[in-house]
Amino acid sequence: MKNYKIFFLLLFITTFSFSQNTDRVFKSIKQTANGFNINVNDGLYIVTFLNTKIVETSFIPTGEEQVKESHAVVLKPSEVDITHVISANESNFFSEGISVLVKHKPFQIIYTYNDEVVTSEKTGYFKSEHQPMDLVRGNIVADKTEKIEFNLTSDEVLYGAGSRALGMNRRGNRLPLYNRAQYGYETHAELMNFTIPLVISSKKYMLHFDNAPIGYLDLDSKKDNSLTYETISGRKTYQVIVGDSWIDLVNNYTDLTGKQPLPARWTLGNFSSRFGYHSQQETEATIAKFKEEKIPVDAVILDLYWFGKELQGTMGNLEVYKDSFPDMKGMISGLKDKGVKTVLITEPFILSTSKKWDEAAAKHVLATDSIGNPAKYDFYFGNTGIVDIYKKEGREWFWNIYKELVELGAKGLWGDLGEPEVLPSWVNFENKTADEIHNIYGHDWARLIFEGYQKEFSNERPFILMRAGYSGSQRFGMISWSGDVNRTWGGLQSQPEIALQMGMQGLGYMHSDLGGFAGANLNDNLYIRWLQYGVFQPIFRPHAQEDVASEPVFRSERAKRLTKKAIELRYKLLPYNYNVAFDNNQKGTPLMRPIFFEEDDEKLMTNSTTYLWGNDFLITPILKDSVATKEVYFPSTANWFNFYTDEKVVGGQTKSVELEEATIPTYVRGGAFIPMAKLEQTTDAYKGDVLEVHYYFDASVKESKRTLYNDNGLLSNAFEKGAYEILEFESELTKGCLEFEMKAGFGENWNPEQKEITLVLHNINWNPKKVKVDGKRKRISSEKNMLTIPLKWNPNKELKVKISLK
Repeated sequence: MKNYKIFFLLLFITTFSFSQNTDRVFKSIKQTANGFNINVNDGLYIVTFLNTKIVETSFIPTGEEQVKESHAVVLKPSEVDITHVISANESNFFSEGISVLVKHKPFQIIYTYNDEVVTSEKTGYFKSEHQPMDLVRGNIVADKTEKIEFNLTSDEVLYGAGSRALGMNRRGNRLPLYNRAQYGYETHAELMNFTIPLVISSKKYMLHFDNAPIGYLDLDSKKDNSLTYETISGRKTYQVIVGDSWIDLVNNYTDLTGKQPLPARWTLGNFSSRFGYHSQQETEATIAKFKEEKIPVDAVILDLYWFGKELQGTMGNLEVYKDSFPDMKGMISGLKDKGVKTVLITEPFILSTSKKWDEAAAKHVLATDSIGNPAKYDFYFGNTGIVDIYKKEGREWFWNIYKELVELGAKGLWGDLGEPEVLPSWVNFENKTADEIHNIYGHDWARLIFEGYQKEFSNERPFILMRAGYSGSQRFGMISWSGDVNRTWGGLQSQPEIALQMGMQGLGYMHSDLGGFAGANLNDNLYIRWLQYGVFQPIFRPHAQEDVASEPVFRSERAKRLTKKAIELRYKLLPYNYNVAFDNNQKGTPLMRPIFFEEDDEKLMTNSTTYLWGNDFLITPILKDSVATKEVYFPSTANWFNFYTDEKVVGGQTKSVELEEATIPTYVRGGAFIPMAKLEQTTDAYKGDVLEVHYYFDASVKESKRTLYNDNGLLSNAFEKGAYEILEFESELTKGCLEFEMKAGFGENWNPEQKEITLVLHNINWNPKKVKVDGKRKRISSEKNMLTIPLKWNPNKELKVKISLK
């Protein structure tokens, strides 16, 4: 057990300078099955160890009852061995991981991990006058708000609070928690579609405020080392999450709020999308153009013209507009035969002019006004009501529409405007007010679709594209995007930051409208660089207002040629990318990872210009026009190889890299195995039995190991159902030779097939004397510092390759 005297002294020294709540009076403390309760003069604290790395604290003010419902948390408390030491002045509760110290007078709660203070309540819970922000004046209305205040150290960098464009360090901002779109944003956007009550510290802990109603996060805006959560109402509950590494921290948080289901493999392909395709003829002609140009494509997205001819007045029809789409079922089927899946947009708004209004009103599926009538108000698209998804009738009615679309053949569902775009405070939902559910409407909308699939299409993986949600929305398979970004270099510059921040917050599939959405800016350089970046971000989906084409097939010859090359690389990287997606599914690990995940250095904590794609790619997008060179920092944890030239860069240095028109700076970790596929025009043609496995030889890497996950790309929960294989590639460098070993493991419902593996060794600057495959000699010579070894592998057996060094 710990040396308590030293531990207490350390705590006293560490916390001595922190402000404390002198008004709260300690009365008593009692251990419970998984934690303890504290009685104070103005209420009750309930502290629960969910496991050894997550502790939950709820405060119930006197006269109030505990609200147990959480929209975010799915983790159930596990049995935690808790030891307590209680004295007259303080109470200590130790687990093998996170521990809690309660100071009795003046009262304070302090959280520790590995004998160091993680965080502590400053004033803790209190009520005070609401200080409105101009940014949300009229949206967040209250005389007083409830707050929970914490101490910060002066050197902490803070991340989180959802999707914003603020720079990586969000400290110094008071940020509204009120989902709202910002059209045409560029490098600065304090409020966007997806707000999350989560703060992540550079000290590797998270504070998650487990409450749905609207409010604020104040990340030390007053420069007094305070972090404050503020809300109009609801739960006074938060979780403190710790981790031994950044990946461990995100894994723990996604254990708390849920893991992202593995999406269908086709979602990693190229999307044809714009605002929008007006007809069946236009849709089919566009896909025909992709096929003619031999540019791979896996999906087409139909915006709101599929249910109406006009932009305004038709939202809520939610049935095929047959004048424009005379044979939607036939069109979807014909596209499917070409390997192209159809995704249909929907919105939760039912206009009073739409075909569904009378039915929706009669069936009581809409949110209501103060006297129980359907709530009606105006916004850009017309006079509208909104579906009450908190009412059983509303959920069933809405799901039945989705069921019809899936039965029509749609393979993806797009939920747009789910902030909700406009939702007055006076609108009432089933037992809830608009302000209580505003930030979770998109979250619960995704839940409705996800649970519908589980019940009605249980073997299919849903594709749910939405731009608004909440903590834990990832567990419903939500694919989020960064909203209506401006089609400018400024718009591009904010995209890596937004995706990296959201990946840390559990939403690993945050991506952007590639090429930019808003405005009629025809700029080929911008378009090319944005799509080149898109190769190394989660979803490859060019999308824009139609006055300038978003699809590469309609751009200039130069733009078409260069973006085609980028898209082809995206398809060749499908095995690697699918494995990255599997890692996200299993551990919550972001697909795009901040560079400080690799090297935990203070100088890298605000860097979003270079990032990791999966474990082994180091990517630096080009975010400005007409630049000839780019400064790139190469982490000291590895040596790095130029993906296109094999040039070696020693880690731990910043290097000026000369830029190429056809590529962005892309480097591979020394010792990495990069699995690649032959080029196909659709992911339907990929099975995973024909692979190029590129190994980046680095003499400093003595042993290396990677795994590659594969399944049929469509079956939901394939891993859990045992319908998968995991290939394992290992290398070992000894004094005389370089050895490779290939093994495979299978689920009980997987039938392995023979693999054709082309093992490609990079940085081989010698001609090997001998190459042996399973003990049999092969005659192979290196060319251009590269050794290529064709292999046939029965994955039921191990395969060994031995290469002499001289």
